[in-house]
Parts: sequence; structure tokens; C-alpha cells
Amino acid sequence: MVFAASNTRQIQRLKLQLIKNGYQATLNILGLLFLCYLAGEWASTRSATTNPGVGGERVKIESRSLTLTAVFAALYVVLNVLQMVSVGNPTVYGPIQLRVADCLIALVALFGWSAVGGVTLGCFIVNAYYFLGVQDVVFGPIANLIAACIVLLLHRHRFIGCVAGALPIGLMVGAYLSIFFPFLTPPEVLSVLPAIAAMIVSLTISSLIAIAGIGYLLLTIISRPSILGTLESRGLKTTSKRKG
Repeated sequence: MVFAASNTRQIQRLKLQLIKNGYQATLNILGLLFLCYLAGEWASTRSATTNPGVGGERVKIESRSLTLTAVFAALYVVLNVLQMVSVGNPTVYGPIQLRVADCLIALVALFGWSAVGGVTLGCFIVNAYYFLGVQDVVFGPIANLIAACIVLLLHRHRFIGCVAGALPIGLMVGAYLSIFFPFLTPPEVLSVLPAIAAMIVSLTISSLIAIAGIGYLLLTIISRPSILGTLESRGLKTTSKRKG
């Protein structure tokens, strides 16, 4: 009984520490977001004074893009921290992981390159924070970057883009998890497959649920005229306003 109680208290302390560290990382990102906004506003005001109608507008747009990137990165971190605390670490880093935060990759079809940078940076922060290994810190963000670029490339065919974007994450993350971290065993239901194939299938299914399932639904909701119009009226640039 004493041993069990001690373990319970230790788990609770670890959860609290996890929350604290995750919130600290998020606050750092939000601080960077605020600094980017202030720097952009200062630069645009100064440029508009010296060269009205040209430099000021360009810098203001760039500051909004940086701010949106920071927002996506912060959201990615926050969602993963909440998932780790509420459901458990293995669902974010393990062989049967389902990163709900990957649903943000689908929003790249609407928010463009700013969102690409955000989900890539967010993945880097999350993987570096837990530090399963150097491979995870390097290849995880690269997988998110490739997935996000595919979604952006196919932004006129959103569902196809979401499905296609989930594939490189399943392939890359599943492959390096099985190669570099053999102690992470794939689901037993896939035990008939070779370890690397089982891991790839498991991660691909998870990515499809997060991006083509949850993400596509979220993308559809945000794309409603009532919501999208409000965002665009506040100066947020989306792919729906771009030509080509």
C-alpha cells in the first residue's frame, strides 16, 4: 500500500512538472509572438513614415505572417502537452501514437506558409522537449514539413491533400521509430507484419485520423463564410484570397 501510494504521488509530481514545463515552453513562444508583433508594428510605422504606401504595408504583412507562425507553433505545443497530461505520454511519442495536434497540418490548406512554419517549429519543440532521441528531433519536424507542403500544394483538393499529407508522417516516423528505437514495439494486432512495416502502418493510420479526419473537419468548419470572412476582414491572409 505504501509503495503504491508513493508511486501515485511520484506520477502526480511528474504530471505537474510536465504541465509546468509545457506551459513554460508555450509562454516562451507566446512571448516571441508578442515581440514579433511589436517589432512588425514598429517597423511598419517607421517605414510608412519614410516611404508611405510601400514599405510599411509590406513589413506589416510580414509581421502578421510571423505572428501566425508563432500561433500555430504554440497551439501545436499546447495540444500535445494537454494530450500528454490527460491521456498519457505514449499517445504522443509511443508506437501507437495519435497526435491530435497534427490536425493543425490540415489548416495549412487555408493559412499557407505561415502554418507550414508553425507546425514544423511546433513539432521540433515538442520532440526536443521529450527528447526520445536526436533522430526524432530531426526527422519528426522534417516529416511535418513535407506533410504540410503536400497539403499546401494540394490546397485546391483539400481532402486529397490531407490524405496525401498523412502518408510521409506514417512512412518516415514509423520507419525511424522501428529502426532507431527497437524497444518501441508495434501494436500486437499488426504482429503478422515485419516490425518496420507494422510501425509504418500504425503511424499512417494515426496520421490519417489526425489530419484527414479531425484536421479536415476542422478545416471545413473554419472555411465557412461566416468564420473565414471574419478572419479575412481582420487582415488575415488565406489561400482563398490568393490567385493561382
